[in-house]
Amino acid sequence: MGLGPRLDLRQSQSLVMTPQLQQAIKLLTLSNLEIEAFIAGEIDSNPLLEAGADDRAAAGDDGGDAGSDEVAATAGEGEGFDEPATADTLIESGDAAADAPLDVDYDAETFHHDSAADSVGGLDGGLRLDGAGAGYSEDGPDLAAIAGDLSLRDHLTAQAGAVLSGRELLIAGHLIDQIDDAGYLGIGLLDVAQRLGAPLVLVEQVLAAIQGFDPTGVGARSLGECLALQAKEADRLDPAMARLFDNLELLGRGALPQLRRICGVDEEDMADMIRELRAYDPKPGLRFGSVSPQAVVPDLFVARTRAGWAIELNSATLPRVLVNRTYYVELASGRHDKAGKAWLTECLASANWLVKALDQRARTIVRVATELVKQQEGFFLHGVDQLRPLTLRTVADAIGMHESTVSRVTSNKYLSCERGLFELKYFFTSGIQATEGGDAISAEAVKSQIARLIAAEPSNGILSDDKLVDLLNARGFDIARRTVAKYREALGLGSSVQRRRLKALEGAGS
Repeated sequence: MGLGPRLDLRQSQSLVMTPQLQQAIKLLTLSNLEIEAFIAGEIDSNPLLEAGADDRAAAGDDGGDAGSDEVAATAGEGEGFDEPATADTLIESGDAAADAPLDVDYDAETFHHDSAADSVGGLDGGLRLDGAGAGYSEDGPDLAAIAGDLSLRDHLTAQAGAVLSGRELLIAGHLIDQIDDAGYLGIGLLDVAQRLGAPLVLVEQVLAAIQGFDPTGVGARSLGECLALQAKEADRLDPAMARLFDNLELLGRGALPQLRRICGVDEEDMADMIRELRAYDPKPGLRFGSVSPQAVVPDLFVARTRAGWAIELNSATLPRVLVNRTYYVELASGRHDKAGKAWLTECLASANWLVKALDQRARTIVRVATELVKQQEGFFLHGVDQLRPLTLRTVADAIGMHESTVSRVTSNKYLSCERGLFELKYFFTSGIQATEGGDAISAEAVKSQIARLIAAEPSNGILSDDKLVDLLNARGFDIARRTVAKYREALGLGSSVQRRRLKALEGAGS
């Protein structure tokens, strides 16, 4: 065998991740609101792209569009797609050089009656995103009408400016900055005094002034101090209540006899004290919003019709994108050097690819959602008890796509139906084997049964995990005790001992 250099010719296949393929994959994972921001950036960088007008008849460019034209399907009437192409085939082809726009006729009758959203009720799932509900406008929900814009920090700063000045106001500003959203001070006064070079006594006086601000209880360093401030404001802070606030851990453990001895009261007085304690706010700062609330906007609407289930993209959050071919012709007809012509050709290819990718993204999302509705029709008809175990592979095999594509499509997407707003990932759940060889049951359905059983348990008959297992087995769920405990904890429900203590406290305070 020779050791000298030589030339070999080999043939192999490999998937090359071009920028266009990466973009197509990225578009699948983005929600409608994220798509809007992405398109805005593409329009800024590509002169041949422009946002479509709201009125379809006003679109005069002879170019393709994608984004806001409703893409809908009806489960039960076939696939509902004219083109069998999927996102997988789009990614595999990756050919954006050809100038093949998605030409559409906006005057066609199809675009006047192309989806169930054109009906009076629409597919908003009761969310009333059309602006007819209170607090909503044509630009979306008016969050200012739902929650005030004034933050806790601004509210406290305004009060401090009215009663304090000079050095005290400076200390108050620093303390207010350390108060969390719930209204508690999260730093020691000695640290504040050393940091500002102020006497500890002065810092304590400023904190006392802040604790007199609205809302009552703000600036407290513990739950007991917060409740004590509210009791003092109500002129109910007697020695017995003060000792109760100092021993809240005993109340949390349900040690009422020990707590009565410490407070020096009988059972009737202790019940009155607990009843009064419940009237106070343990987190007074939450009355004010530190940040503006973020509303979850659905990406899909699902509604039941006579023909079956109608699935439609939320066009209100999906902007249209147009390729301005008139502008392209004007630019191409001018005198350009080789680099300028190459750049213009690249812009056109990129614009065409984006329009195609957006259109195929919409079709892929609707196709996956259609299969989800078919697989989980029992949930949409009867509720969470009929939710079936479902995996990504099951949906992928049913619609002829790759499992990773279905995973990307269902990420960060929300579906609105008459039963509420759900993330698409919600419909993929693990299964619990049914007794007597029946079909597997969704874990969410089991959690729902556990929550109902615990909610209906009487105060003198708290159900243990073993008892829950017996009741679930009697209802056809083959489930182990450790699984019941795991699901119960996931629901935020305490153990039987904790629930028994809570029932005792509720009985004492009633």
